Amino acid sequence: MTLVPLPTRRRGVALRGLVLLAFVSAACATPTPRSGDSLGSRAAARVDDTTRLATLEREARALAKTTGCDAASSCRTAPVGWRGCGGPRSYVVYCPASTDTAALLRKLEELKRAEMEYVDREGIVSTCEMRMPPGVTSQGGRCVATR
Repeated sequence: MTLVPLPTRRRGVALRGLVLLAFVSAACATPTPRSGDSLGSRAAARVDDTTRLATLEREARALAKTTGCDAASSCRTAPVGWRGCGGPRSYVVYCPASTDTAALLRKLEELKRAEMEYVDREGIVSTCEMRMPPGVTSQGGRCVATR
């Protein structure tokens, strides 16, 4: 079999096609895991992290008692979690008269730190609007959000 050289113009087209194929192949390639890190172990770690974050939030919300405040001025809110663009994800309403406020704030701080680390490590981004605490009122001796 004898190879016949392509005319110059067709060689340019063929070369551009090979370059394009190389770029597409590189773009679609599975990333190479870092030393000692596999995609499976990273996915498992991500699941462990999200489970831990959910547990911390559940524990914090369980500490926030809403009963025992007869006036809206007695009710409080506290920030929950951390978003990719900064600031809390939401707020929890509580009544300081029936809540161990120090324990609640410690747990919320633990959740915030853990979520900040997770967001930073995973490169998570979010919308950057400012989330303000809700208004609060007391209804039948319970603190509730008004918006």
